[in-house]
Amino acid sequence: MKAAKLSVVGAGPGDPDLITLKAINTLASADVILYDALINTMLLDYAKPDAELIFVGKRKGCYAYQQAQINELIVSRAKSDGHVVRLKGGDPFIFGRGAEEMEYAAQFGIDVEVVPGISSALAVPAYQNIPMTKRNYSESFWVITGTTKEHKLSNDVSLAAQSTATVVILMGMGKLHEITSVFKLFGKGEAPVAVIQNGTLPKEKMGIGTVSNIVDIVKEKQLQNPAVIVIGEVVKHRERLLNIQREVQLKEVIC
Repeated sequence: MKAAKLSVVGAGPGDPDLITLKAINTLASADVILYDALINTMLLDYAKPDAELIFVGKRKGCYAYQQAQINELIVSRAKSDGHVVRLKGGDPFIFGRGAEEMEYAAQFGIDVEVVPGISSALAVPAYQNIPMTKRNYSESFWVITGTTKEHKLSNDVSLAAQSTATVVILMGMGKLHEITSVFKLFGKGEAPVAVIQNGTLPKEKMGIGTVSNIVDIVKEKQLQNPAVIVIGEVVKHRERLLNIQREVQLKEVIC
């Protein structure tokens, strides 16, 4: 009998090159892989040929499995097959329920571990040259879920809007109008905003604007989930960097 084990693995934000070496090695040792909708399926090529691959994610609100069923599946497969990998997009400890699944499995005597992943909250803006912090712009950042388990806007959005920090909101597209209303309430109507859909992937789309006009820009560009919303002065760094590059190229042409 193989030892029952659960590895909760972060798959990164989408680009298959952004998975860690430890995650690849863990996938290669798995007997069963339970994977979510947002992971890049190219990563499943790292599984050994006889590993069982089970899709347990959701698409457009349609669940392949409810969370309670996933928990039970983890336990049953670990006990019957051995090493179960729970493959999640981004980092499994950032709005990924990885901690909950580990706690549930541990109750049944299953050995558990986590393999951290690169979070979309950091990597998606970075791919568009938007830093989380920058001197004279932002000294800290918030990462907030746009929708709580009660399907309401998180109260932390209001707290974040009162700070000078960069604000990153995940799973917030359905609440974008509410989010912008909160920021306007605290006098942040002209704060720069970036909305990035399918970040780090070839089909990536983006809209840049301000709190006052980003809802219209999102509608015009037909942006939707999965997307990352970034609010703060750091959004300006992207355009500043482009301007520097253009100036350098122009000087080279003149010379």
